[in-house]
Amino acid sequence: MFLRRRPVRLESERIILRLPAHGDFNSWTSLRARSRDFLTPWEPVWAEDHLTRKSFTNRVYWAQRTSRSDAALPLFILSRDGALLGAITLNHIRRGPAQMGVIGYWIGQQHARRGYMREAIDMVVHHAFTTLELSRVEAACLPENTASRGVLEKCGFKYEGVAQSYLQINGRWRNHVLYANLRSDRRGRTEVR
Repeated sequence: MFLRRRPVRLESERIILRLPAHGDFNSWTSLRARSRDFLTPWEPVWAEDHLTRKSFTNRVYWAQRTSRSDAALPLFILSRDGALLGAITLNHIRRGPAQMGVIGYWIGQQHARRGYMREAIDMVVHHAFTTLELSRVEAACLPENTASRGVLEKCGFKYEGVAQSYLQINGRWRNHVLYANLRSDRRGRTEVR
């Protein structure tokens, strides 16, 4: 018998993490458009149709499919009053001997530096280790992205090295610093200055 899993919804005192829904289109488009200059130095180049309803609809269907298949967990970050703050995705979930996933995230410019992303990362990592039973969560960011590096380190991620030409960001192949958080981590502090 096929049992339908309930969509993931994670809550804290300040924020709610849930799958994107079709009704989020206007708030998502508005937040992304207002934060464009803030986000583009750290993201792949946006497609021409990035902010269209069709593109957003495809994003919602992708989120539903990948979360049901246990391949990814794409979540919107909302304040308790329902305002969209950003998004966080646990992606590339691998089972078997790996038991790991990779997180990526973004926050709207007006919500940055208020602790929302730290809270969201902590919630997703806790869910990954306790509910999904993953052993490792990885993250990567540009070396000069001090805000992202700082939030990862505050969330218990440890620096592991540099990946050459890891992703195309803002139209160029860029090196990334790699971080990981382990369910049973005995490595101590490993951040780089």
